Amino acid sequence: MSSVTKEKKSSIIAEFGGNTKNTGSIEGQIAVLTEEISEISKHLKQNKKDFSSNRGLMTKVGRRKRLLIYLSRTNLLGYRALLEKLGLRK
Repeated sequence: MSSVTKEKKSSIIAEFGGNTKNTGSIEGQIAVLTEEISEISKHLKQNKKDFSSNRGLMTKVGRRKRLLIYLSRTNLLGYRALLEKLGLRK
């Protein structure tokens, strides 16, 4: 199973969080989680009985959901822009 590499993660954080050092930004965290979720989803399409990866996927989806709820309460315009940029539906 391929995971998100350091280079990919830092480029995602640079794109959404402002710079590569701003790993704590909510937008950057949500973008990285979205990338990880898509990677695990691809893996699970081929390996349907990999239940431990499925559990990991559910925890990442839950964490992203909580971060999105927080972002919608604190910065509604940023929340809507991030949903548009990531292609998520709400």
